[in-house]
Amino acid sequence: MNIKPLADRVVVKMVEAEETTKSGIILAGTAKEKPQVAEIIAVGPGGVVDGKEVTMYVSVGDKVLLSKYAGTEVKLDGVEYTILRQNDILAIVE
Repeated sequence: MNIKPLADRVVVKMVEAEETTKSGIILAGTAKEKPQVAEIIAVGPGGVVDGKEVTMYVSVGDKVLLSKYAGTEVKLDGVEYTILRQNDILAIVE
C-alpha cells in the first residue's frame, strides 16, 4: 500500500535516535527524546492552499528537521509514518 499526500502535505519516516550518548552512556527507552529528524517518503503536488500558491521545496529522500510535535502519526503495514504540512519542516539536513 502506498501513501500519496495531497496539496502541501509531506509523508516522513522518523530516523531512529541514537541509543548512546557521545560519552558512551546507553539511554533507556524512557530517557530518549522524540526524534526530530526524518526522511521524506512522499511529497504532495503543492498548488493553491487556503487561497495561496504553495511551491514544494522538499523532495523524496531528503532528511529534514521537524517541529517537535508536528503532524499526524499513522501506521501502515506495520511501519509508522508522520503526515505533516510543508511549513512544519524547519530545515533540510545535509
